[in-house]
Amino acid sequence: MSARRIRLRTVALTVAVVVAAAAGVAAAVGFGGTDRGTAAAGTTPPGTATVTRQTLTDAQEVDGELGYGSTRTATTRLGGTITGLPETGAVVKRGGRLYAVDDDPVLLLYGTLPAYRVLEPGVEGKDVAQFERNLRALGYDGFTVDDEYTGSTADAVREWQEDLGLPETGRVEPGRIVYADEAVRVEGHQMATGDLAQPGQAVLSYTGTSRLVTVDLDADDQRLAKKGGAVRVALPDGEPLTGKIESVQTVIEAGSAGATGQSAEAQTKIEVTVSLTDPAKVTGYDQASVEVTFTAAERPDVLTVPVAALLALAEGGYGVEVVDGGRSRIVAVTTGLFAAGRVEVAGPEITEGVTVGVPA
Repeated sequence: MSARRIRLRTVALTVAVVVAAAAGVAAAVGFGGTDRGTAAAGTTPPGTATVTRQTLTDAQEVDGELGYGSTRTATTRLGGTITGLPETGAVVKRGGRLYAVDDDPVLLLYGTLPAYRVLEPGVEGKDVAQFERNLRALGYDGFTVDDEYTGSTADAVREWQEDLGLPETGRVEPGRIVYADEAVRVEGHQMATGDLAQPGQAVLSYTGTSRLVTVDLDADDQRLAKKGGAVRVALPDGEPLTGKIESVQTVIEAGSAGATGQSAEAQTKIEVTVSLTDPAKVTGYDQASVEVTFTAAERPDVLTVPVAALLALAEGGYGVEVVDGGRSRIVAVTTGLFAAGRVEVAGPEITEGVTVGVPA
């Protein structure tokens, strides 16, 4: 997935610019023991703005990709000839054939723990319990679903193997099953029917079956993505949708060699997966670029001024230049949320409609 560019500047950069622009003024208007209400009284500034009351929202719009979520790869642990592959776009459910080697199926089961050893009588562990849950869900019984692979489990496995046309060994080879969280959609093929497979080779790629939006954020924008948070999604035709953040995970993108022989450094990205409140509205899209708006913070009914109106005070903190009757004075303010070029401010002399100075 290609990296995507966030279009809005960060608050930290905005504040740095404001402080740098106001540094000369701040040194001259520090209160320094004088009356705070009359310090730096003088003529009006070259530009002015009005204190407004509004809802201030810290939001950023980011490019996203509508599809089926992250892509995974099914890697064979068997040697032999690939004799069967599902079509691209096909959905494979629990117990279904994901592909075939030497005309024997490799089956999909549900779980998070990969198959890593032979399951046979005497084996115990979480992988046994995971497999037995699947075997029970497929309609086989006569055993207890727990972490012990017993003779009763082996009997049920023989029945399962008979139904599949496999040798009735009562043992489960790790190369015969692939675990996924849920049903999968075949994304593409890395091998073709008739190819000779070796253990460790990728056979096919797959995704989940739900329509999802995937977004890559820079690591320093992780504050935007909180699991369960609400987002807005704009389709290519402009239709707005709502969504919810389902997962947030850190991904390391490996560096690549450049044309000059120099290697680009690895990058840390935040991969965000968003579900759609009304997925039926994207039925006409298989994959598409979308715009995703994250809202990091929102402050309703607050007083705001342009960020450029802030002055860094010699004593620390910030102030604004209040303009009144052709004269001005510097008053200290408490700042809150920075967003959309404005900042939340509060102070005894700050009310809606007050005029403040801004740089020309």
